[in-house]
Amino acid sequence: MTQPASQPTPPSIPEALAHVRADFPILQRQVHGKPLVYLDNAASTQKPQHVIDTINRYYANENSNIHRGVHLLSTEATGAYEEARGKIARFLNAADDSEIVFTRGTTESVNLVAHSFVEPRLQPGDEILISAMEHHANIVPWQLLCERTGAKLKVIPVTDDVDLDLSTFDELLNERTKFLSLTYVSNAIGTVNDVKPLLAQAKAQGVPTLLDAAQAVQHMPVDVQELGCDFLVLSGHKIYGPTGIGALYGRRELLDGMRPYQGGGDMISHVTFEGSTFKEPPSRFEAGTPHIEGAIGLGAAVDYLSGVGLEAIHDYESQLIDYAVAKLSEVDGLRIIGNPRNRSGAISFTMGEAHPHDIGTVLDTEGVAIRSGHHCCEPLMQRLGVPATARASFSLYNTPEDVDTLAAALKKTSLLFM
Repeated sequence: MTQPASQPTPPSIPEALAHVRADFPILQRQVHGKPLVYLDNAASTQKPQHVIDTINRYYANENSNIHRGVHLLSTEATGAYEEARGKIARFLNAADDSEIVFTRGTTESVNLVAHSFVEPRLQPGDEILISAMEHHANIVPWQLLCERTGAKLKVIPVTDDVDLDLSTFDELLNERTKFLSLTYVSNAIGTVNDVKPLLAQAKAQGVPTLLDAAQAVQHMPVDVQELGCDFLVLSGHKIYGPTGIGALYGRRELLDGMRPYQGGGDMISHVTFEGSTFKEPPSRFEAGTPHIEGAIGLGAAVDYLSGVGLEAIHDYESQLIDYAVAKLSEVDGLRIIGNPRNRSGAISFTMGEAHPHDIGTVLDTEGVAIRSGHHCCEPLMQRLGVPATARASFSLYNTPEDVDTLAAALKKTSLLFM
């Protein structure tokens, strides 16, 4: 007699995370008469009340421009802004607060490094090395840079399981390589890359490195000194902070030698019609009035994550993603894209001939929010032979019940298209 297949065991929510859903007011709302199940976290996370309150408090009590005012409001706003910089430095274990530059997000951070650090070092025929699983924000800036300089863009391939194919890495990282820029965690598939040995190999060959940690820092502890990267980039809205704010970590000795990215107020020391001199980093790279409340809100988000604990978050989310893979594997006709050795955050899938946009639309009627499309990873989708996928992405506030609701909604969806 055939034994029934065992059911996946849902993870228990640890004590450190027991309170978190109550901290996110948007999770209390309904969508189409159903409780919201928010599984679009790789695109943008929801905001805890602590972040919302911090931003509201700034506007209600401290709102002012920073750095040049001598009145109390300006002094308080400046203090809060610079305190946020310090929080992010400690969050990443940077050696000094001055190694943190506030930007608009990951995209601007990559462009800043491309313009101010990499471009002056390039000659025609030099090479920049990335991987086949990069987000467009870690592809297009390098393509534009290669067009301007005559350099060439080289790509580390991926396996069918969507792990990095390192069989050609020694050949790709060579005397022509002037920069290595890699994603830590794939936004489309969830692959966690074992980047530390690759960064070390690049360093041994004198190749500077950038790590795209936009999909990593909310899921696991990230220590820039332990990793050994020269630059690291992140976006606030993906780690429970505001939109329009991000951070660039850069080793101080490298930032010191970089030219300005934009010109304007607050990044200058002196200006005459004959020329200008510029401040030391990080001010050199923060021209104009910055996103003050965004930086303060990002600092609050980092406080929130640190208060919950990245180790506890990582352990719980790892169990949750395994449970989700098991539950989605039970859905008839559903194919999970990729089977990486280590996965975090996201699961991409297709379902027969159903277009991912149709899958997402049907799930929305069940209150389930996912993302559908190429996820700003068109080259990766082409490599995998799919035009687009549906993607469910998870965070610290998601529960096994969210996974069960997703799986049940997908089973309903399969009846429409299979």
